[in-house]
Amino acid sequence: MREHSKRYHPHTAAVRCGHRRGAEQEHCEPIFTTSSFVFKDAAEAAARFSGDEPGNVYSRFTNPTVRGFENRLAALEGGRFGLATASGMAAVSGLLLALLKAGDHVVASAELFGSTLSVFTKVFNRFGIDTTFVKLTDLDAWRAALRPSTRLLFLESPSNPLCEIADVEAVAAIAKEARAPLAVDNAFCTPALQRPLQLGADIVVHTATKYLDGQGRCVGGALVTDNEAIYDDLFAMLRTTGPCMSPFNAWVFSKGLETLALRMKAHCDNALQLAKWLEKHPAVEAVYYPGLETHPQYEQAKRLLDGFGGVVAFTVRGGRRAAWRVIDCTRLLSITANLGDAKTTITHPATTTHARISAAERARAGIGDNLIRVCAGLEHIGDITGDLQTGLDAI
Repeated sequence: MREHSKRYHPHTAAVRCGHRRGAEQEHCEPIFTTSSFVFKDAAEAAARFSGDEPGNVYSRFTNPTVRGFENRLAALEGGRFGLATASGMAAVSGLLLALLKAGDHVVASAELFGSTLSVFTKVFNRFGIDTTFVKLTDLDAWRAALRPSTRLLFLESPSNPLCEIADVEAVAAIAKEARAPLAVDNAFCTPALQRPLQLGADIVVHTATKYLDGQGRCVGGALVTDNEAIYDDLFAMLRTTGPCMSPFNAWVFSKGLETLALRMKAHCDNALQLAKWLEKHPAVEAVYYPGLETHPQYEQAKRLLDGFGGVVAFTVRGGRRAAWRVIDCTRLLSITANLGDAKTTITHPATTTHARISAAERARAGIGDNLIRVCAGLEHIGDITGDLQTGLDAI
């Protein structure tokens, strides 16, 4: 897939890469709904199972439809190797299972998505893996947190939900000094807006459920790397533990990638207009969107990103009661914690996406009771702002 990614523009790769036509000369990618594959003889079966011969073995770890999605996403990210998983959290957990062991240490950004924080603090800590959380934008803190036992650096940029922007290039340099890989969760931007491997990261983490699908239809995740040794470890983990993606979901995500660049531009346009509108409303205390000149990493976002994303967070005057009032007054916006959908969604992070972490962890991540997150969809911006207007006016 490296050849394709060099030959074609990413917009073309999103449409063309990852599909090899079969005997039927199909124009659209087929869905291989099979659990197993047949071998011509016992020798071929033995060679496939041992890994001496490439080819399909069992759909838990080799399926043509899933492989097509993996290769297409890898081409967009500028990597050689993709690995699809059952969910975004399966991708995170699989990454940690593949690369870490008891006694290892991780440095991670404190502003991670709530479930990702819980994986570090409530699951892997039970197996002797220690994590130090640092502020995403504090490079000195990243460097100071390193230990001789540090085996992974992990961040999410933009952060969820406050849209803070990491200097991925600088953190990647710190990771290389520590001889530890850097993994970047790219769910908010996708390769349409940010390509972490080109900025020095070693692994890209995706929840395909979000923008890669784009219409809220399926759950899935993915990992992309340009490092063959890391890929071998990731693949061995997938083959053994089984957090695999279904062929149908892989097909949906492959089709979603075809329109990713177009959709992300529309999401960005609506989000920027929404953020500017919110800044002017008297009931709004603060707006968090990297496309605003008032955002602390605005210049950095312009340098590192090809767009500012579709997520806008804002705080309102009046605490949780006021925040819930705004949400409950909406009629068009969907009250759901999912994002990346064609439909605009709205949620209260403190009691949904980050409800299962401690109050101290929420405070460290800057998530207060008066915070609302809106993921701008593809509706007309006048209808989005008009729906929010009623709730904001009510407080």
